[in-house]
Amino acid sequence: MAQLDRSAPVRGTSSLTSLKLYNFFIYGAISIFAGFLQLYLQEIGMTKLEIGSLMAIGPFVSLFANPFWGFWSDKSRNIRIVLMMMMGGTFVLAQGVFYAPSYAWIYVAMIFFYFFQSPLFAQTNSLILGYIDGTGQKFGSFRLWGSLGWALTAVAAGPVIDRFGVSSVSIIFACMIAVAFIFSVLLPRQPIASDTPIVTFRRFGKVMFNPYFMIFIGLGVLVSVPNAMNSTFMSLYIVEMGGDKQMVGWAIFTSSILEVGVFLLLDRLLKRKMSILLGSLILISLLFALRWQLMALANNPMEVVFIQLMHSVTFGGYFYVGTQLTMLFIPRPYRSSGQAVYTMAWGGLSGVIAGLFGGWLFQSFGAEVMYSIGVFFSLVGATGFAIMWLWNRRNGYQPTVLTEMGNMDEDK
Repeated sequence: MAQLDRSAPVRGTSSLTSLKLYNFFIYGAISIFAGFLQLYLQEIGMTKLEIGSLMAIGPFVSLFANPFWGFWSDKSRNIRIVLMMMMGGTFVLAQGVFYAPSYAWIYVAMIFFYFFQSPLFAQTNSLILGYIDGTGQKFGSFRLWGSLGWALTAVAAGPVIDRFGVSSVSIIFACMIAVAFIFSVLLPRQPIASDTPIVTFRRFGKVMFNPYFMIFIGLGVLVSVPNAMNSTFMSLYIVEMGGDKQMVGWAIFTSSILEVGVFLLLDRLLKRKMSILLGSLILISLLFALRWQLMALANNPMEVVFIQLMHSVTFGGYFYVGTQLTMLFIPRPYRSSGQAVYTMAWGGLSGVIAGLFGGWLFQSFGAEVMYSIGVFFSLVGATGFAIMWLWNRRNGYQPTVLTEMGNMDEDK
């Protein structure tokens, strides 16, 4: 019979509150970096293609960083400590990005920065899932605090950055990371069952290279590429159309504020059943296509701000559904690694393609062509998810088959 770690805490209200506040500040910190760094780089003289190439470094590094940190989170069985290490590295190296004396040093600092920063969201998801497991709490009710942090921090930072300049981004980012670190310290250790299988590289590979999961990951890359292009170049698009930094902040605000309602609604209505979740991805991909078509037709920055309202339904829905599907695909001992691979797809591979290919499209043909390509990618993704849904309906795929792998003995 499983024996729980004696150091395991009682999951009381205080620990859950710390978890919510941690999410608020960690997402708020990253919203500052993701939303305003491009404006800083443009101000110091970089072209759109140079900015896109630089932003592609992060997703490229995440291809290695996500599996690395995911594996060691599973191996150590202590996601909280791993997250604290990652936040410490993120805090220090971010300052290297903003205070680098040359472009070459910015590139070097970004490589090491993203090694620590890029897996933060995946491991935060695993942290939430670990704390709420067996409590009756819903994932969305904690993840929505991240959306609030992302939205409110961005809209509050816009006027400050307009007033004091883009150099103030580094100070705001550092403060938010520091507060998030404090709340992570306040979190208690999670209970660990003594009979939980030990994670090894060989068993990790057997689970991760499940063909059905890999097809899901591949389609996710297609759908995520235009979203990553939008995240990378939206602020430049707004400024190019005559908007200011405060309007960039409002665009980030509108892109995530409704995620709170989306997560609560999905928690209440969406069943954790593979056919239902795959069907939801078809609809979300079609909404993505509509969103990019509207962006391609936008005539002024205010239209872009309002179109960003669709982000909460599209990316918010895709993020939620994908996280739940990954839980069905991957056995419990490997969930941190599974979430890392899932994040690697939409934040890594898609980000590399978006930075390089999107930067070239934006600079050579303009935003309209870039977003039109996004429409095509989203429609291909919707078609792929429809095929997966039909296959699931006809063959009766049962995720419990994979779950049994979580209890398999060590390979001999």
